[in-house]
Amino acid sequence: MVKAVMSTLRAIRIFFYYLLLGTSCLLWCSLSFFIAPFLSFPARYRFINVYWCRCALWLTRNILDIQVNVTGAENIPQRPCVILSNHQSTWETFFLSAYFQPLSQVLKRELLYVPFFGWAMAMLRPIAINRDNPKVALKQVASKGDELLKDGVWVLIFPEGTRVPFGQIGKFTRSGSALAVNAELPVLPIAHNAGKYWPKEGWGKRAGVIEVIIGEPMFAQGTGPRAVAELNDRFAKWNEDAQRSLGSLPPAARNDAESAA
Repeated sequence: MVKAVMSTLRAIRIFFYYLLLGTSCLLWCSLSFFIAPFLSFPARYRFINVYWCRCALWLTRNILDIQVNVTGAENIPQRPCVILSNHQSTWETFFLSAYFQPLSQVLKRELLYVPFFGWAMAMLRPIAINRDNPKVALKQVASKGDELLKDGVWVLIFPEGTRVPFGQIGKFTRSGSALAVNAELPVLPIAHNAGKYWPKEGWGKRAGVIEVIIGEPMFAQGTGPRAVAELNDRFAKWNEDAQRSLGSLPPAARNDAESAA
């Protein structure tokens, strides 16, 4: 009986969370159309992305009781670089977009066509790629990403390319590492366990504390394809070890990955 009541109360909380989240997104994106175009990019980014993402995180904390604990903030370099993170949920897009500013991220081109949300995102200099054409997408990431980094904009890339369920790890593509090597900048590694409380599938959410680990910047050892591959492999190993320390991966995950390779 108690479990049934708690489950019902949790469902009500989730319903009101999405109701308020969707309403705030609609209102804020609509307001942005009239104000953001007249702002400089840093100010526009804060107005559209930072303020609304902070609102989303506030709702997450106070309605869903999902908190966050960050370790390694002292590792963040002063100069913007390429951020590489595992991807388990929508939560980390809210969090990272508010934590680093201004920030651009690689996303599916189709998202820009979503009414209100996509239209507002289009004003934030995203790297919108066509997933159906990987070769063209890589060129877009390289050219647009390099331009953004030179302008002092953080570039966020989820190397797995899509959300991966908690307890699993995807294949890490080299686009982010290649961008960092070509720009002669480091990658900033990030790992988290958001999927434990905000699952990839379904509407359900669990109360708890999401752990975020920010590692030391990783510099490439040389240039060219070999340096890109080595940097990407180093990040993948760091991320896997970090996720295991967070309980996101079972103890045998590394052995399974090595056997599959």
